[in-house]
Amino acid sequence: MQPRGLYAIVDVDATNRAGLAVIEFTRAIVEAKPAMLQLRAKSLGARDYLALLEAVAPIARAARVPFIANDRPDLAWLAGCDGVHVGQTDLPVEAVRRFRRELVVGVSTHNRAQMMTAFESYPSYVAVGPIYETASKLGAESSVGLELLREAQQIGNRTQIPVVAIGGITLERAKQLRNWAEYAAVIAALIPKDGRLPTATRLAEEFHATLCER
Repeated sequence: MQPRGLYAIVDVDATNRAGLAVIEFTRAIVEAKPAMLQLRAKSLGARDYLALLEAVAPIARAARVPFIANDRPDLAWLAGCDGVHVGQTDLPVEAVRRFRRELVVGVSTHNRAQMMTAFESYPSYVAVGPIYETASKLGAESSVGLELLREAQQIGNRTQIPVVAIGGITLERAKQLRNWAEYAAVIAALIPKDGRLPTATRLAEEFHATLCER
């Protein structure tokens, strides 16, 4: 993984609502060389999700962008992904490590107790959020604000575990968050309002450049 920058999340439901083809949109985002790329497909069954992961994996690999599956370590391994991102109701980090130790494993946290437990399991990174209110995820938790992110960063500095900020992140907000997290996960703000793929690439480039500044 790059030491910091944009953690781009391609959400299949969001791209479909925007009328964008998932593979083409993903190619546009990967052109910006983000620090990480995740493919999220909550509405797809395992077979279709695996097929999509297998289609995207070589695109990310060719660009040397670490590719992360959402929720499913088994599908991440089968598709040749670099890692998996798990939530609070998915397999715990320890179980994923037993399954495939070589996988990058990130974990979502939404309050202080979850965050502390996550750091104790020594994942590849800890995601904290939503920092701001977000419409990118159905049933999203209430925003946690910046204080929890700052505490996470302090723990991350001590443990050498990177922190990912997620939830409602715009380009302006990214300028503030870059001091408190190595990565910022962005979903909705990468979808171009004009529907043009070159715009998506430009947006991803702007986010990545902003988040890499210190």
